[in-house]
Amino acid sequence: MGAMDAAALTQFLADEFPQAGALGFEIAALSDEALTLSLDAGEAHLRPGGTVSGPTLMTLADAAAYLLILSRCGPVALAVTTHLSMHFVRRPRVGPVWATATFLKLGRRLAVCAVHVTGPALDGPLLAHATVTYALPVGPPPADQVGASR
Repeated sequence: MGAMDAAALTQFLADEFPQAGALGFEIAALSDEALTLSLDAGEAHLRPGGTVSGPTLMTLADAAAYLLILSRCGPVALAVTTHLSMHFVRRPRVGPVWATATFLKLGRRLAVCAVHVTGPALDGPLLAHATVTYALPVGPPPADQVGASR
């Protein structure tokens, strides 16, 4: 298994991003290859017309990718999103929404994930697809390389 399990990821979010609890995401599944977040989308997640909003789905996809990366790399609070591209395929409605993130690449400086958003069941129809790229912080250079070019 990776560097952090679901309980450690949940605790990390509570410690480092206490505002994340208000989003309502829960880790539904975690393996070395994938992480699935669930959201019971309600009134607070809707745009006019009863559709789960694009920003809600983008946040869900981004969070799934981030947590997958942390599950493998450990508690790297300073990993940041550098790119997120999302294609909305079907109209998401009130109720359960699932985001499953998998790695396309996990390197030393960049991680790229694919995220499939489905609903109203985990094996339901594809609602959206995202690719998310994260820049991973590079630690300080070894003492003998301070000032040397990288």
